[in-house]
Amino acid sequence: MNTITLQLKPVIELTDEQFYLLCRKNPDVKFERNARGEIIIMAPTGGETGNYNVEIAADFVFWNRQTKLGKVFDSSTGFKLPNDANRSPDVTWIKQERWEALTPEQREKFPPISPDFILELMSPSDELEKVQEKMREYMENNVKLGWLIDRKNQRVEIYRFKKEVEVLQSSTELSGEDVLPGFVLNLQSIW
Repeated sequence: MNTITLQLKPVIELTDEQFYLLCRKNPDVKFERNARGEIIIMAPTGGETGNYNVEIAADFVFWNRQTKLGKVFDSSTGFKLPNDANRSPDVTWIKQERWEALTPEQREKFPPISPDFILELMSPSDELEKVQEKMREYMENNVKLGWLIDRKNQRVEIYRFKKEVEVLQSSTELSGEDVLPGFVLNLQSIW
């Protein structure tokens, strides 16, 4: 992952509002913030990864339009996790009733909610250990189901809340299990 990490503490400690304003004032830069308050600046993805991201997100959107069970978000959406990190998974899904429990103000900025589901699609420049660390962070913050897809190695890591990571090699599909009822992601078009 082509990233730059800025360690601001103890010189500066950004409030949630200041971090939000920093992101709004710099719309061409993708920021995340980890639980230690470090600002992570991420490079844009390449064309291949960007295309696969949108194709995968479309599958979630089409499924969600039919089921009307929740809300789907793309990689430009930041979420405020309980550990104070601000993260932007490649694809995110939240149950409708949990989303509706947020105030309009909370929905407008970086929603203070742990998603029910997240997906991270590795870019060729991503470092596996760093993405795995993010996946563990999601699970520690009550995400129910997460998929880490490594196209290059045709490998998927399935993260489930309070369970061991399951690794699949060259699988043809992924099930949304009870978190995303009836959802199946066809991996053949990704490999």
